[in-house]
Amino acid sequence: MKLYRLLTGQDDAAFCHRVTDALNKGWSLNGSPSMTFNTQTGQVMCAQAIVKEVEGKDYHPDMKLSEQ
Repeated sequence: MKLYRLLTGQDDAAFCHRVTDALNKGWSLNGSPSMTFNTQTGQVMCAQAIVKEVEGKDYHPDMKLSEQ
């Protein structure tokens, strides 16, 4: 089964650490990152899609994808 997540957050070290943590837990980048500017907060926001192939599990909408 293939799992999908979209990590989002402010463009800062914390966001990079979240992506790095996911990569080290077996997730892979899926496509290019996206960036936008929030004019209300003055922050650059990022998004990165990640995917992971897992064996022996059945998908259910209640799954905690971040725990896979």
